[in-house]
Amino acid sequence: MSLKTHDGRAPRLLRGRGATLNLEGRFARTVRVRDAEHVQAPAFDPDDLDHKGDRAQIATHVTPIRARSILSHNDSPDLPFHTSINPYVGCEHGCSYCYARPSHATLDLSPGLDFETRLFAKTNAAQLLREALAKPGYRCENIALGANTDPYQPAERDWRVTRSVLEVLAQTGHPVGIVTKNALVLRDLDLLSDMARRGLVQVLLSVTTLDHDIARRLEPRASSPTRRIETLAALHAAGVPCGVLVAPVVPFLTDDAIEPILEAAAAAGASRAGWVLLRLPHEVRTLFRDWLVTHFPAKAQHVMRRMQAMRGGRDYDADFSTRGRGTGVFAELLEQRFTKACARLGLDRDRRDLDTSQFRAPRPDVAASPQLALF
Repeated sequence: MSLKTHDGRAPRLLRGRGATLNLEGRFARTVRVRDAEHVQAPAFDPDDLDHKGDRAQIATHVTPIRARSILSHNDSPDLPFHTSINPYVGCEHGCSYCYARPSHATLDLSPGLDFETRLFAKTNAAQLLREALAKPGYRCENIALGANTDPYQPAERDWRVTRSVLEVLAQTGHPVGIVTKNALVLRDLDLLSDMARRGLVQVLLSVTTLDHDIARRLEPRASSPTRRIETLAALHAAGVPCGVLVAPVVPFLTDDAIEPILEAAAAAGASRAGWVLLRLPHEVRTLFRDWLVTHFPAKAQHVMRRMQAMRGGRDYDADFSTRGRGTGVFAELLEQRFTKACARLGLDRDRRDLDTSQFRAPRPDVAASPQLALF
């Protein structure tokens, strides 16, 4: 099995970026092909490129947008939620494995470097949320915040879209579950601790590895592994129910960290845990293979062969019943290791559900709607 770079070029390291190329999405109408005489040419706009020593750095562009809706719904049987909110399109964390990357192709942008450098902030998210929660037929159930892209990615420091969404949820007594890789979540402890006292929130920190060198390459703009564990401890100290998501598990690269991550999380106060096997849908397959060859050439073939052993001989199997865990003996071993570690550390005992009984629909905005409130 050959695992050459995507287009035969010499590997190019991009400062603070996960993707090593900017391949066209599956809906692209045109395809760019490198001339053999210019294989070193960047696959991105040279105007966006700065140089730091011998490594390239690409600037991040965030564009404000007025979204049409803010609640996303799914009927996937393997997900523990049906409704989610994604304050941002794209994610600056730049995780090389991110299963959300293919969504950028629907915007005629690349799931590669574009996904982590050309972002969109839904500046009207709070307004749309109020309108959705005020609808007469709305039924309260747990909302997942950041199911596709991270709600606390670096752009949130300036744009504060996630903060505005949390404020609405807190005001209406609406439960929410948060998943993030960023310590920025601690900025909102004032809201989170108050919601926690009312049984309205839980926070999961996604931790892939405790090895800082691997994390720097794998998730270049996410908080460091140590900082994420410290964030768990700070959440626990503030009374916010928290847990750890060991995700994704990458064979031969991060699978040896399952037990150490769970042990560190439990010591920090985590009360629950989950895990997800590496997923490589659509363009992520090419992107991750290229990333492997660039950063871990000696392990690349081993990783992909083991992945195929857990995916029915393919790089990825999208079947809902197996996409998060895989199949076969190696997948079963990962599940056993995780289950036994959780039982030993007490991470399988927290089964509390968030409270939906406190929800009170927001009053309609009379100024924005001709329909007056009855009471």
